[in-house]
Amino acid sequence: MKFANVEGRLALVEAAGEDTFTGADVAHASGDLLPADPAAALWRWSEVLDWASAYDGPLDLTIHAEQLGAPSPAPAQIFAIGVNYADHLAEAGWDQPEVPMVFPKLLPALAGPCCDVALSEANDDWEVELVVVIGKPARDVATEDAWDYVAGLTVGQDYSARTIQMRPKELPQFSLGKSLPGFAPIGPVIATPDGVTDRDDLELTCSVNGEEMQHSRTGHLVFGVAALVEYLSAATTLLPGDLIFTGTPSGIGATRTPPHFLSAGDIVESYIEGIGSMRHRFVPKSEGSMPRPIIPTLARQA
Repeated sequence: MKFANVEGRLALVEAAGEDTFTGADVAHASGDLLPADPAAALWRWSEVLDWASAYDGPLDLTIHAEQLGAPSPAPAQIFAIGVNYADHLAEAGWDQPEVPMVFPKLLPALAGPCCDVALSEANDDWEVELVVVIGKPARDVATEDAWDYVAGLTVGQDYSARTIQMRPKELPQFSLGKSLPGFAPIGPVIATPDGVTDRDDLELTCSVNGEEMQHSRTGHLVFGVAALVEYLSAATTLLPGDLIFTGTPSGIGATRTPPHFLSAGDIVESYIEGIGSMRHRFVPKSEGSMPRPIIPTLARQA
C-alpha cells in the first residue's frame, strides 16, 4: 500500500503515471473515522492499515506531483546516518564505523517531492537515500522486531551545503550544513514494507540534468533498517512520523575529480524501486521561496 500527503490530507494512492496518481482521501472515504492530517494518521497507523486493507471503494482522486507534500510532514525527530554504504566509505576515505554515525537534520529542511530548492553560498551536493518512517513509539526494540515499528519507506535527499558542513574541516558541522530550507525533501509516498518487492534490497538512483550520478541497492547498507531502529531506539524513543535517513551510496559530487556541485537551474531526480521518484530544481538563493513545513496542531496522538 502507498499513502501520500495531498495538500495536507492523507490519501491512499496508486501510481497512474510518472507525475500523476489516483487515490482516495482517507478521511472522506472512511466516513471521517480516520484523520485527514497525515501526521495525526501516523499516530493511528495500525487503524489506517486495517481500513486500507479492507477498502474496496473508488480511487476517485487524480493527484499531480505538484500537489504532494512531505508524506510525514511533522516529525518530532529527523535522524540521518552518515557513510553507511561501503563504496561511499571508500570514496570518502573513511574506515567502517563500529556503530552508525548519527546526526540530526532540522525541521525547516523538510520539503516535499517536487519543488524548487534554494542554493546555499557554494558547493551544494546530492545524496539520494532510503528514508524510514516510524509508525508507533519505539524504545529498546530488538532487531528481529524492528520492522514492526516501521510505518513505511520513502525516498529522501540529504542535500548538503559542503562549504557550511566542512567549516572548519577538522570539526565538521554536519547538521548545520545539511539543514538548509528544502535540504531534506521526502516523497512521493510512504510505501508500506509489504508493498515493495524486497524491503531490504531496493534499487536507488540519483541523476542531475539527466546524467546518472548514483546507482546502488539498499542491500549494500552497512547498517540496515532493522539495525538502525534497534540502535536509535536504544538511545531514545522513536515516535510516529519520525524519519531515519539511512545513508547514501557512492557518487556524490564532492568526491568526483574534479568535484561537481549543483548550480542554478540544475534538476535533481531521485528514485527508489517500488516507492517512486522526486524531482527538484535548484534556484539562486535570492530567488528561493521554500514553503514552510506543515506542522498540524493534532500531530501528537490525535
